[in-house]
Order: sequence, then structure tokens, then C-alpha cells
Amino acid sequence: MKPGAGTWKPIAGFTLIELLVVMALIAIASSVASLALRDPASTRLDREAVRLAALLESARVEARSAGMAVRWETTAVDSAGNVTGATDGKGNAGFRFVGLPPGSENAPTNWLNEGVSAEIVGARAVQLGPDPVIPPQRIVLRLDNQQIVLATDGLAPFAVPTDDAVAAQ
Repeated sequence: MKPGAGTWKPIAGFTLIELLVVMALIAIASSVASLALRDPASTRLDREAVRLAALLESARVEARSAGMAVRWETTAVDSAGNVTGATDGKGNAGFRFVGLPPGSENAPTNWLNEGVSAEIVGARAVQLGPDPVIPPQRIVLRLDNQQIVLATDGLAPFAVPTDDAVAAQ
């Protein structure tokens, strides 16, 4: 049929623009869904690492300002629920700060999540003061099959090392 002669039938189908818009919406929805499905153990472990780094830095500042030797160590709990002291760093139920100045008795002693354990690499305790420069130290936090490392070079605050920092060591 010639254009202009008689009735014009619209062509059935989608335009290229419509298809591209639909594909963009599907891509955005799938990326949002993949971010929402992050491993919960990894999220809990990240939260524990951030909290522990803040606690260690706070205790480090208190140790320097009071001029006291402060250390952080892992603890175990016996079957009666009593804290039994420092462990080898594996299978621990909590932690404690030893040597904090008076008034710091309310320092946290347990993990936020059940099943978290910490291993102090190469030592039984992390030295936090009183010297402004402490030895380089590493702590490995574990939850299920996940692990994360907190470290300091002695000058910088405790933090999760970046890939560049790990490669340099």
C-alpha cells in the first residue's frame, strides 16, 4: 500500500530506545539486588573490626595521657561463665584491657556478635602505651569462614590494611 493512499497500519514492536530503557532498568535493579545480598558474616565482621579499632585507639590515647602501660588481650570463658584470662588467641569469647586508669572499668569486654574470635599475631597481648610509638602489631578477627586483619605500624592508628599496605609488608 502506498503512503497516503488509504489507511496506514502501525508497525507492531518496540523501538530501540524503549529496549535500551528496559535494559538499563534491569541492570540497575540487578546491581541493587547484588549489593543487598552481601554476606551477613562479612558485614558483622566489618562492624567488629571498626569497633575494635576505635576501642584500641581510645585505650591508646588513655594510656598515653595517663602515662600507664596498657595492653589488650583476648579472654576465654570457662563452663561456669567465668573469665579465665588470656588465651592463645584462638577460640576466645571476649577481650579485656589491662592497665587502664581508674574510671575506665566500664570498658567493653565482649564481641557484638556470637562466634567472633581474635588472634594476636606473634604475641599474647597488644601493647597500647604509654609510649607514643608502639611496636607494629596485627590482630586477625574471625567469624565463621571469614577473617579480617587489623594492624598498626606503631605510628598510625589501628585499621584494616589496604591491598597496597599488605603488599608492601
